[in-house]
Amino acid sequence: MRTIKAAKERTAEDRAKLRDAVSEIITRVIEEGDEALKGYNEKFDECFRDRLRISREEIEEAYAQVEPEILENIKKAAANIEAFAKEQKAALKTVSGFEPVPGLELGHSVIPMDSVCCYVPGGGYPLYSTALMLGIPAKVAGVKRIAACSPTVKGTGKIHPKTLVALDIAGVDEIYAVGGAQAVAAFSYGTEEIEKVTMIVGPGNSFVTEAKRQCFGQVGIDFLAGPSEVLVIADETADPEIIAADILAQSEHDPVAKGILVTTDETVAEKTIQAVEKQLETLETRGIAERSWKDYGEVILSEDLDEAVEYANSYAPEHLEVCVAEEREHGVFSALRNYGSLFLGQNTAEVFGDYASGTNHTLPTMGAARYTGGIWTGTFLKVCTYQKSDEKAMKELIPVVSSLAKGEGLAGHANAADIRKK
Repeated sequence: MRTIKAAKERTAEDRAKLRDAVSEIITRVIEEGDEALKGYNEKFDECFRDRLRISREEIEEAYAQVEPEILENIKKAAANIEAFAKEQKAALKTVSGFEPVPGLELGHSVIPMDSVCCYVPGGGYPLYSTALMLGIPAKVAGVKRIAACSPTVKGTGKIHPKTLVALDIAGVDEIYAVGGAQAVAAFSYGTEEIEKVTMIVGPGNSFVTEAKRQCFGQVGIDFLAGPSEVLVIADETADPEIIAADILAQSEHDPVAKGILVTTDETVAEKTIQAVEKQLETLETRGIAERSWKDYGEVILSEDLDEAVEYANSYAPEHLEVCVAEEREHGVFSALRNYGSLFLGQNTAEVFGDYASGTNHTLPTMGAARYTGGIWTGTFLKVCTYQKSDEKAMKELIPVVSSLAKGEGLAGHANAADIRKK
């Protein structure tokens, strides 16, 4: 394996400063409630709203501001996401009536969470696609109360209309104009206007991620997400222009996003680098994408596809594309183990998954795909076991459990079994 274009090392953030700053925000929200949230809204977003919750009138106003074509395409994307979410839910079935021994019935129930907050970032872009990706699976799962929050467009006091419309189409019950670490604190601990939730899901900046880390336990979270990533495995049949476009699609997210090509063909490697440089010349988001590519873009030449696959499994990227000859595709697919979401063949653009194909785009980064997948319907469901024993099964279990408990030195446990002999 040979590196043709290297990425610079990511420097660690000043974790102590970030940790302390977020801790201060959380403490202030716990102590001051809505007043703290309004203060942070003014400070960070020049938002002077009195009520944090978005009204129905504001949502209707947003519909009138969204172009008909965008509105129609949001609905089409929502339909695909909902259809796949329903299929995923169907795969999670209840278990009942299972008897490892006669008279001992075991089972599990699949139970939706009581409440969830969908965090939708604001910033430079209205990420209304994220509203669909978070709200729809929660709705399909049967979550009773789905809340959402998003920062306002700076200086307006309003959430972007496309985000509001997407949240409404997704089936969100409550929408609040608040973002940042303070929003995570509010939904974790509750304020006068915001009732706390069971789980918070969704991406955000380093402050949001750190707040989720600090509030975890008080509230459930999906995972701790970092900068976006795409890794492309390619052979000599791959189109460098397509690879370049897919890498830049991720690079424009963030100056620290990462695009990686691992290819078995040196010509594909060189032509992809050339294509990236050419496409950057006319890319509207060049300022961000070029920094990301220059600093963190990576091109690696592998001996063969086996070596490329092992590198991908070790890296565990957020997005993984496979651009190889069709007859090789299944073998590569079967060997891959660690990825947030997989895109097979050049017809399957990673951006399809970002928006409208139906799979979720809220995915693990920074190697977390080694132990978890992305958001899906099951994120909002609990699998809880139960059991019921008749008298015969009870009598068979008593001596087994009593012996094991005594072996651990837990006399109370043994007694709780033995007392049932009476």
